[in-house]
Amino acid sequence: MNPPRPFVDRQDGAPTSFVPMSAVDDRAGIIARPEVRPYAEIKKGYTCFADGDVLFAKITPCMENGKHAIARGLSDGLGFGSTEFHVVRPRTDVCSEWIHFFLRQPHVLKNATNHFTGAVGQRRVPDSYLSDLELPLPPLSEQKRITGILDEQMEAVEQARAAIQAQLEAAKALQAAYFRQAFPQPDVSLPDGWRWMKLGEMCQGSGQYGTSQKSNGEQKGIPILGMYHIHEGRIRWLNVAHVDLPQNESFKYMLRCGDLLFNRTNSAELVGKTAVYDLDTEAVFASYLIRFRLIPERVSPYFVSMYINSQSGRKFIEKNMARAIGQVNISASTMSEMPIPAPAITEQQRITRLLKEQTANVDRFRVAAEAQLETINALPAALLRRAFNGEL
Repeated sequence: MNPPRPFVDRQDGAPTSFVPMSAVDDRAGIIARPEVRPYAEIKKGYTCFADGDVLFAKITPCMENGKHAIARGLSDGLGFGSTEFHVVRPRTDVCSEWIHFFLRQPHVLKNATNHFTGAVGQRRVPDSYLSDLELPLPPLSEQKRITGILDEQMEAVEQARAAIQAQLEAAKALQAAYFRQAFPQPDVSLPDGWRWMKLGEMCQGSGQYGTSQKSNGEQKGIPILGMYHIHEGRIRWLNVAHVDLPQNESFKYMLRCGDLLFNRTNSAELVGKTAVYDLDTEAVFASYLIRFRLIPERVSPYFVSMYINSQSGRKFIEKNMARAIGQVNISASTMSEMPIPAPAITEQQRITRLLKEQTANVDRFRVAAEAQLETINALPAALLRRAFNGEL
């Protein structure tokens, strides 16, 4: 465990292998993005290891996430890396892969959390936990046979995972393509019967910010929706908190069917998420959200919501975000200036129906692919369990 650093006879400018924590692929358990740095930059203050050593991330959450790998292909067989690695050097009668696969088992990593030391946020697994672990140890030839099978199986799992993720990316791209076809682009002439309208011109009054009232922590009072309840263009009624509001306040923030909810703050990925409230349940909305109440005779709320969620809508939002440390924001007045291409209400409704059908098809495909991905993600744990139960 954590062998002493050897004497290194190397020029300061010599290229040397360096492995920061970010270089380790937690899913595959490999050093996926090694770096090369001048020896002078890394010879002090970093962990030293050799080819064949097992690197075990000791700090949370890297440890639980699987930031563990075997050091391979190091410059002159020696490398340096994060001080948050434990280094495990196998004896000659134990292969590196045997230790590496054993340590990557979910129950081993979960049990390691019971041995954490240090303060919250900086908790680490002590080397004594690894030193005291007992491993089933067959002869070296049997270790190599079993780990060879595991290598093949894990590679097949990664290939299957990559294929499913490619399908999910294709589904995402297909939905974006549907939206591009449905809405004229800002630099293209509008079709006959279409005109540019500002979002504010489509609304009854100004955009309204939600209540800043905090949740009461109980399942009583009025349900309150926040930014995380807007998911992929829809309202997701899940883990909904409740608030206590006086009658005049609850009336002010009460949602109606057809209200447009827009997330105005947090990260750049979350800002701009939009959905139409179309539930029969009474609910109010939090201050992270802006409510736009549209004029039903003039615009379809679903048409507007889909446009805001489209690539063109995203471009306007990203261009007009106000950026502060740690988060971005966009105001109701800025969003009211968003130009939206609008045909007659009947054409809006037709386009909305078509996009809903297309989106539903994409959703069905995505749900099936995500179910397959979930099954694939469970395979490594099952394969490791079989290997160390002597079933391979």
